[in-house]
Amino acid sequence: MTSTPKVVTSLHIPVNPNFADTAYINADQYRQLYAESIQQPENFWANQARETLLWAKPFKQIFQGNFSEGNVEWFADGELNVSVNCIDRHLPENANQTAIIWQGDEPDQQALITYQQLHDHVCQLANALLSLGIKTGDRVCIYLPMIPEAAYAMLACARIGAIHSVVFAGFSAEALRDRIIDADCCCVITADAGMRGGKPIALKNNVDQALQTLNVKNVLVVKHVDVACNWHEQRDHWYHSLVTPQNKFCPPTAFAAETPLFILYTSGSTGKPKGVLHSSAGYLLQASITFRWVFDYHSKDVFWCTADVGWITGHSYLLYGPLACGATTLMFAGIPTYPTPARFWEIIDQYQVTQFYTAPTAIRALMAQGNGWLASTQRRSLKLLGSVGEPINPEAWQWYYQQVGGSRCPIVDTWWQTETGAIMLTCLPGAHALKPGMACQPFFGVQPALLDDQGQEVHGAGRGHLVIKHSWPSQIRSVYQQHARCQDTYFNPFPGYYTTGDGAERDIEGDYRILGRVDDVLNVSGHRLGTAEIESALVEHPAVAEAAVVGFAHAIKGEGIYAFVTLMVDYTPKEDDEQQLKAQVTKAIGAIAKPDIIQFAPALPKTRSGKIMRRILRKIAQGDVDGLGDISTLADELVVGDLIKNRKNLSPVAPI
Repeated sequence: MTSTPKVVTSLHIPVNPNFADTAYINADQYRQLYAESIQQPENFWANQARETLLWAKPFKQIFQGNFSEGNVEWFADGELNVSVNCIDRHLPENANQTAIIWQGDEPDQQALITYQQLHDHVCQLANALLSLGIKTGDRVCIYLPMIPEAAYAMLACARIGAIHSVVFAGFSAEALRDRIIDADCCCVITADAGMRGGKPIALKNNVDQALQTLNVKNVLVVKHVDVACNWHEQRDHWYHSLVTPQNKFCPPTAFAAETPLFILYTSGSTGKPKGVLHSSAGYLLQASITFRWVFDYHSKDVFWCTADVGWITGHSYLLYGPLACGATTLMFAGIPTYPTPARFWEIIDQYQVTQFYTAPTAIRALMAQGNGWLASTQRRSLKLLGSVGEPINPEAWQWYYQQVGGSRCPIVDTWWQTETGAIMLTCLPGAHALKPGMACQPFFGVQPALLDDQGQEVHGAGRGHLVIKHSWPSQIRSVYQQHARCQDTYFNPFPGYYTTGDGAERDIEGDYRILGRVDDVLNVSGHRLGTAEIESALVEHPAVAEAAVVGFAHAIKGEGIYAFVTLMVDYTPKEDDEQQLKAQVTKAIGAIAKPDIIQFAPALPKTRSGKIMRRILRKIAQGDVDGLGDISTLADELVVGDLIKNRKNLSPVAPI
């Protein structure tokens, strides 16, 4: 992973004066608190836990366990209830404050849910689950669209100590079945159907297919679209019929801090999906303080995270983090381009959103539509922008900063993972200057390091495998029922460290830039090149909306560079486009990074969460089109056929 260290040059944008005096954390406070969190981690986290969470039984133990084996415990002898921390403690003072703004797929579908209403709905569902015999430790699968009932279901499980496993509603019946089996779920909460971009998704039918031959005792069905669906009298229950008659108070139970809160499966792009298991107190603590400090959330703000609850970002920064802080959080059931590409900007104006957190995929897609869709909106309520999910290329960063935020809203470019539970690298808006494309500094208590291929630490400016030293409260506790797999994946590759699987670069000021997955780092003629670096160079061209780079076996170089490029929708292709793009990369990085092959593609294969499925692109680049594997989780499977049909011939340099 190591290469010759280089100084990363980047545009610096100073701390916004609007945040310098009002933010929770300024530059001096960051330095002081970070030093404390590293030098006295138990003292730091104990103070945060006492100030941030409501404990039914105070803890005395702070940290114990063996980090090198992934066996850790935080606040183990303390007890709390996650649902109480997210709802009850905000009552009665803030009973009438809006907890969740729900915006449906269609512009006229909306609801404002107060903290009191949230409490009542969650308690009723919790009582309904208890009436079905669901108890502490049981696993409940939640397969719902982005509707309020998804939030109710997660919090109801937390209230009674059931472990929820949210499955993204875009997953197929087969993918759903695998997750139900792995977690041994006794109940599924779903809907008759969902709507996304004006198109129906047959959720109940998928559940019926998934449950064939499985002994799942109960299925709760929300009547959301009001479409006909098959019915199993001994198993199925209409949500409203079972839940509405229930009492609006469910006595909360205090659970030990290490009680499992949820299982969340990784995408499974390589191998069988892993059921990442998170605890209660440690997870909630770090989701809460990162939410408040990274996004600088203050009373009366309106926070919008565009992620689906089927992913960790939706768990931590749509639901648990904001609600634990008593925030108003916006839940959106649609897509950014329906009914027009102005949808995001219109919602920001409609609800006066102050913090907006989305993925680079969405940013690039909207950037490709041009600035015209921004013109009809003002977005003056915005104070801060966020990016999550993948490295954001500097060009998309600049468009986001200048066009969406009017060059006045700081961007927090966050790096973290399903396994970390909460944000690990970011800038803090009142403490750090902004660097486009950089994830910047570690959050409190997080000790990142770079290792070379031999496991030796890289000091100063350089690049290598990104690892984490020492434990943090929201870290993964295990892979469900497969702790050996947890150890093998995250702790054995570099003993004594948590292995992220990402490559990163650190500049002379100590700021980090994520290079992408280690298996997305190419070895071209002995030179290590990050695919994200090449993609950023391609996207610098004004005609390019999006690019994805993969490697292929090359008889001379060992590994060649194959680039899939999507052009702007209003751009007229020219004969010399390919040569221009190769020259662009050569100028930005050097001749060694120039793509061997560029294939222009109207669209790239993406999961329904918006992530590019690079596994498929690598197969196509290699010519292994008969071994693509499962593509059922793609948003549009037809994209793959088009890519195969238009695949470039690799001659005259034949692959090895």
